[in-house]
Amino acid sequence: MVASYRRARREEGRIQEPRITADRNERVPQPLRGLVPAGAPPARARGRRVLRAVLLVPVMAVALVLILALVYRALTPPSTLMLGRWATLQPVSREVVPLEAIAPALVQGVVASEDQRFCLHGGVDWDALWSVVDDEDGPSRGASTVTMQTVKNVFLWPGRSYLRKALEIPLALMVDVVWGKRRTMEIYLNVAEWGEGIFGAEAAARHWFGKSARDLTKGEAALLVAALPNPIARNPRRPTRALRALAGRIQGRTAGIGGLSQCVRP
Repeated sequence: MVASYRRARREEGRIQEPRITADRNERVPQPLRGLVPAGAPPARARGRRVLRAVLLVPVMAVALVLILALVYRALTPPSTLMLGRWATLQPVSREVVPLEAIAPALVQGVVASEDQRFCLHGGVDWDALWSVVDDEDGPSRGASTVTMQTVKNVFLWPGRSYLRKALEIPLALMVDVVWGKRRTMEIYLNVAEWGEGIFGAEAAARHWFGKSARDLTKGEAALLVAALPNPIARNPRRPTRALRALAGRIQGRTAGIGGLSQCVRP
């Protein structure tokens, strides 16, 4: 009996219970690979990167304009109209001259006709801006100072729009500080359009009157100023009766401008 019991125990020891070795990968399925690229940033991080890139664009634009404004303190810039003509292979006539080489009557005429408070405001005439009545086509020219017209010619585009007018204001405030009054007037008189492909006072004086800008008479200077609002349609050399009348009024204002043009005198 004892031997039979021991033999049964030995045989029982040779038989082992089967182990349950469930594979974890079988019980808990892994996520499918390939649906999300390895190392891909979360959606929130990507959104922050896009937002930073969008915000960086206006910052870079402001920085570029400020750098150009500093450069243009020494170098006279082209206007955007000039750049457009060069880009389309159209002729451009311009000769850059300092303010001292332009007849005082032309400088005073611009102040008398375009911006009588030029020496008094900081680039923007707020009183004129708030009181101006806009027409259907956008903001009128009446609210534009010489400074605002200069930044429009140098940095912006032609035509009337509320967007352009909104951009003119901070730009005018900036360049009034960076350039000052005399430099602003000097740039304006070297980029203003006075006919098809004719830019600046020197090219205008030579084209319309066959003389240098420093030799313009008071009557010729007044005719050039009268042509500024519509330089393509108005001919200072063969003025209409209306243009002559306007030039006469400008000449009368110039005579009484007095200290209002003090900031642009040498």
